[in-house]
Amino acid sequence: MEGLPQHPRPRRAAAVSRRTVVLWRHGRTAWNMAGRFQGHTDIPLDDLGVAQAERAAAMLASLVPVRLVSSDLQRAKQTATALAQRSGLQVEVDPRLRETNGGAFEGLLRQEIVDRFPEQWQAWRHGDPDTPVGGGESRREVAARMVQAITEVRDGLADGELAVVASHGGCSRLAITALLGLPLEDVDVLGVMSNCAWAVLQEGHVRPWVLVEYNAGTLPEPVTVEEG
Repeated sequence: MEGLPQHPRPRRAAAVSRRTVVLWRHGRTAWNMAGRFQGHTDIPLDDLGVAQAERAAAMLASLVPVRLVSSDLQRAKQTATALAQRSGLQVEVDPRLRETNGGAFEGLLRQEIVDRFPEQWQAWRHGDPDTPVGGGESRREVAARMVQAITEVRDGLADGELAVVASHGGCSRLAITALLGLPLEDVDVLGVMSNCAWAVLQEGHVRPWVLVEYNAGTLPEPVTVEEG
């Protein structure tokens, strides 16, 4: 309008397309259903787990991932395969994405662990990151290998690209805790990740990682046992 001073419009900051990693827990197994500690024991998906993987894969395929990486345990690979069939991606396998090695805990129900290994159970459940689980791995060891593997996946992406990592519940919580820079003793600030639920991690402005979404896809499925 004539006679009024003209002010330039503020310029919007250019959008930054960040690299994204979706950390996806496998579908249910018979041991998950029973409440047994799985760890490295190689248990396949049950029928519901297969259906969960198919349902989740349909949603994750819409994110157009460019890479699909999986734990080498069959329950994770089966889950990843459901997405591979929809996305056309090959499943890359990385043993560093395995669940915690539970040693003598593996195959046992919670009460059996409490009865047989009360001191180890109490130390581990109260957040000691250096207590080996059943004589297997400590939380610190698991977090270190998971962080290394997930960071390598992210670093291999171009700006704006997304990768899906199929892994396990307990080790995924540890990875997220460590990636966010939280003490491993605080892992319980994250709720148990449900079978076939996922978390979305993205590189941030200031910090290396930002948790964008957690336990997505959970409802209406109930949360079952974690370490599997």
